[in-house]
Amino acid sequence: MPPILSVRNLSKAFGSSVLFEQVNLHVEEGDRIGLIGPNGAGKSTLLKILAGLEEADEGDLVRRRGLRASFIAQDDRFPADATPHSAVMAVAEADAASANIDPETRTAIVLSQLGFENPEQPVATLSGGWRKRLSLACGLVREPDVLMLDEPTNHLDLEGVLWLEEFIRRTARGTTVMFITHDRRFLENVATRIVELSRAYPDGTLAVDGNYSEFVRRKEAFLEAQATRQAALANMVRQDTAWLRQGIKARETRNQSQVKAADARRSELAATRQRTAATGRATTMDFQATERKTRKLLSLEGVGVSMGGRRLFSDLELDIGPGERLGLVGPNGAGKTTLLRLLAGDREPDEGVVRRADALRVVTFSQDRASLNPELTLHQALCPIGDFVEFRGAQVHVAGWAKRFLFEQTQLRTFVRHLSGGEQARVVIANLMLQPADVLLLDEPTNDLDIPSLEILEESLLEFPGAVVLVTHDRFMMERLATGYVGLDGRGGASRAASLEQWLARMAAAERWDPAPAVAPAASPPAAAPTTSRSGGRKLSYKEQREFDAMESAILAAEQDVARLEAESSRPDLATDHARAAAAYELLSTAQQRVAALYARWTELEAIQSGG
Repeated sequence: MPPILSVRNLSKAFGSSVLFEQVNLHVEEGDRIGLIGPNGAGKSTLLKILAGLEEADEGDLVRRRGLRASFIAQDDRFPADATPHSAVMAVAEADAASANIDPETRTAIVLSQLGFENPEQPVATLSGGWRKRLSLACGLVREPDVLMLDEPTNHLDLEGVLWLEEFIRRTARGTTVMFITHDRRFLENVATRIVELSRAYPDGTLAVDGNYSEFVRRKEAFLEAQATRQAALANMVRQDTAWLRQGIKARETRNQSQVKAADARRSELAATRQRTAATGRATTMDFQATERKTRKLLSLEGVGVSMGGRRLFSDLELDIGPGERLGLVGPNGAGKTTLLRLLAGDREPDEGVVRRADALRVVTFSQDRASLNPELTLHQALCPIGDFVEFRGAQVHVAGWAKRFLFEQTQLRTFVRHLSGGEQARVVIANLMLQPADVLLLDEPTNDLDIPSLEILEESLLEFPGAVVLVTHDRFMMERLATGYVGLDGRGGASRAASLEQWLARMAAAERWDPAPAVAPAASPPAAAPTTSRSGGRKLSYKEQREFDAMESAILAAEQDVARLEAESSRPDLATDHARAAAAYELLSTAQQRVAALYARWTELEAIQSGG
């Protein structure tokens, strides 16, 4: 089967800055492609080119005729007065000419599929996870053949990441999905193919069928083979050079093809060395510790905190000493950042006592990067006074310090506001490394960092002799670093856990989280709607009436979808292809459950209308 989307010899630059050159890539129907690569490689730009939102400078882009693509950006932005219904409806109406179902019906189906129980709730009141769901709804309402997601897990809590993971694997199975992410566990569980965009590869990319573990294995084999080839080329070029130095007379006795072959080997060696240099380009991180020998650095006794009249957590008992790496987990709004502020001494508990070792030195990484002034230059942000910083007792020139974090000297006059998210994160880490610490408090330090930087950050934190308290949605990092966990359940409870799996099992048992997207739950009336009896019924609201009027068409379309999938599931050729058969049956099951959910909602609306 031909690819639905392919690019050949694609190149893109902004001014004198080249993002990528001669990139080749193909996308097959049903692929779930994880697009990775170092910061600045041009991943977002490449995805926008594939989506038709930007133009390449050179190269060919071939799309299947009539291909529909939806691009979902990193930031979830909606009008200030938007509701889920109005946001999705606006996209559906703009796309009405090329759709098979009317905008209102498509909007109702998609919002139901993604679990929105109150489509008229103001978007401003939605959590980050639900705003991401709304962005997905805006993309899916276009009925795309290819769904393209740029850093979809950024700013999600663990619950949101687990939901998104299951949504892509199950609900969106019939759609080709491409996503940019640095979340290695997400790549492991979701991707069927990994594509790394990097100058380290001859074709600009390395594509591997399989999950992230398979990609790492194949990448290591490729780089090992490239290093072997480089060594062989270097040896041949040395022999070529010795031969060429024999003089004009000796060269004239040789076939001219040997001269051309020697030139080709020199060119290949130069290109291989350049690719190898790109592979080895990585930042360095080394947090300073005070080498304090105190057994207890922080101790919490019966600590509780409330905010806005809501109890975040209570009766928290906790001792933190050198060498301990504590993971904080829980849904957004449960109080993780508040607990970090408590540990930092930026606020006091409402109840209980926090005891700190004398002259305790705490260094904090804030996820909003509040310590960065966007109006400063990179030079000023890295070195506020003069041209030298002091690191481990030595003076380091700002240009050398910047280079350590992958900044060129020409960038020193660049304003912080013009730096990418990954570059700003590296500036914050550079500043933290200048401060000797007993305790590191890290609030989502992984956002915008590429995978090589994440790996180096992990190594640095493993070697840090002080205490680390970490909040991150990156399960790979959390599982590798954490020696213990504190979980906040979002209902005022706090408890210790030995592993992430134990915490997730505990939350699932409490029916707090349901990471599986499940079938579109039947939407229910807004929570504020009064409960009525038959004797005191209420009329349908305007929006509910519109939903009720469109329900018959929605059910008809859903039943047609079931009929189509039943026909596909009955095809004789599926009997010998178990993987395709399993996928077909799962799609059919999902479609049947969607019909059941629509019927349940129709019955609910009918009962309201009749006063039942």
